[in-house]
Order: sequence, then C-alpha cells, then structure tokens
Amino acid sequence: MSGPILVTGASGFVGSHLLDLLAHDDDPVVAWSRSGHPRHAPARPPAGSDAVRWEPVDLLEARRVSERIRELRPAKIYHLAGSAQVGTSWQTNYETLQANVLGTHHLLEAVRSITGCRVLVAGSAAIYAEADGPLAEESASRPSSPYGLSKLAQEMVASEAARDGLDIVVARAFNHIGPRQDAGYAAPSFARQIAAIEAGHAAPAMKVGNLSARRDLTDVRDTVRAYRLLMTRGRSGRPYNVCSGRACSLREVVDGLLACTRIEVTVEEDPARLRRHDAPLVLGNPARIHEEIGWTPAIDLEQTLRDLLDYWRKVMASPSIDARRADAQTAP
Repeated sequence: MSGPILVTGASGFVGSHLLDLLAHDDDPVVAWSRSGHPRHAPARPPAGSDAVRWEPVDLLEARRVSERIRELRPAKIYHLAGSAQVGTSWQTNYETLQANVLGTHHLLEAVRSITGCRVLVAGSAAIYAEADGPLAEESASRPSSPYGLSKLAQEMVASEAARDGLDIVVARAFNHIGPRQDAGYAAPSFARQIAAIEAGHAAPAMKVGNLSARRDLTDVRDTVRAYRLLMTRGRSGRPYNVCSGRACSLREVVDGLLACTRIEVTVEEDPARLRRHDAPLVLGNPARIHEEIGWTPAIDLEQTLRDLLDYWRKVMASPSIDARRADAQTAP
C-alpha cells in the first residue's frame, strides 16, 4: 500500500481549500501545522472518505521533520507551509527567509531518505522582475521584497534537489483570493470592512491603499485544483505559472465588492496602507500550464468576490468580539 498524502501548512488559507479538494479522493491525508489543528472549518467530506489526520510539526525542527517523514513515507507532499506576507516581510525578513527557505530545505532533505515520493512546492510569482507585460516562466527573476527573495531561494533549493534526483514540481502562483483569506491582504481587507459596515460595527468609510495596481487574480479553489493536476501531470524540475492571464485593478475589486451590497460606502485612501514598493502590473502568462497540464480557471471574479464577502458576513455574525472588529489599520 502506498503512503498517505502529506500537506504542510495545512491550517492556512490555501491549505484549507486543498484539504477540501482532497476530501473527494480516496487517499488518506496527513495535515501538518505548527499547532496540529485546523484553523478554518473544513467543508464536510464525502460519506466514506478518510478523515484527515492532523499532526503538530514545525518545519524548522529538522529532526522532527526527518523522523516523521521516515515514519509516514508519504507518496505525495503538497508543500504549502511558510510565510506568505509580502507587505510585512520588510519587518520580518529573518523569519520570512527562515520559514520559506530553511523549512523547505529541512523537508526536502528528509524526503531524500525515502523513495517514490513526489513533492509539489508552492512557489510564487513574487520572484519575477517587474514587467509591463505578461510574465512567462522564462522571464527574468528580480524580487522586489524580502518575501520574493525568500521564494526565489526556496525555488533554488527545490531545483537543486530535483537535479539530485528528487521528484519535485514547482507551482509559481500569482495572486489568489477567496473565502477564508486573512484580512491582511487587499481583497479580504475590503470585504471585511464592507461586512463590518453592514453589521453596524464600523463607520461607512472603507480605508484603502493604492487601487491603481493591476493584479492577475485567481480564485483559490481554482489554484488548488491546479496544484492537484500539477502533482499528477507536471514535469519534475519544471516551474509552472498558476495564473489567469488577465489583470484587473484593485479599484475593480473594490467596485465589484461594492456591487454586492446595498449600503452606501465611501472609499478613502489611507497612507498607512501604502506599500513600500507596489508594482503597477503583475500579470502572468498561463500558456505552459494550459498546454501541458490542461488547467484553466473555472470561477470568475464576480463569483469569487461574492463568496469572499459572504464569508466575512458570516465572520461578522459570529459571537466572537474579535471576529466582529473592524478591519485593522495595517491591512493593505
């Protein structure tokens, strides 16, 4: 019998949606997080499917990682764990590099002790140099943040391991949004503020940063579907952009969310929400993943924004005082 599927960073935004997707398969799943517990309420798995087994594992603890990999002998590993914040990575550069680079190194070194395991490393489009057109996998790398630098170094670790014979596929994800995403990111920050205003927890004024920036946005549920296809069909050592090939401005995101509510909301620029560096355009070329893997996004932006706002409406209806608080001033 083959080993289980292992998901690192399983309690995070993307991890929770990947677990929802994997629940429809018959394979047993082991979920790693530092706490060993889910942070988000999972979707109900199909009747008869295997339950997810949670384990508390910190990827910075090399010995613990090595022991558990030898014991589990996973057949597949979705490596999602790490630091995902671009804006705050200037203040947490050491922790960001440690989580994304050293954590990946510990995991891949542990995988060397077993055979037949395929690893998907969730990389990032933040490795690319700024450009005024679509970014392909061959485009130049020049990260503009400590986060981007950490993801480039992570990919270099993965590429070196692949050259040594490990079976590794790299997914370069562009911006992905959807329900459960933390309000430290732009789209959920907007949605949370609207939901707070609707619930009477905040004044009818939305605080925003730079709305002219244009981003290639994909629904997180499409992103994890791409990950599952890449796990099966992707070529080892080969990176794949996970993107829509379309860019929209953050102003369009705000307008799309406001179209989902009947309340009157003013939009005010907040200097505290402006990033140190904000590329005017981040747009991906999805040709490789379309042609080689057969993946295309299925969920349109309007549906994503409706689902995102509905999620934050449910959060605001929660009895938790913290959940009902208006959006933090540090959000983008």
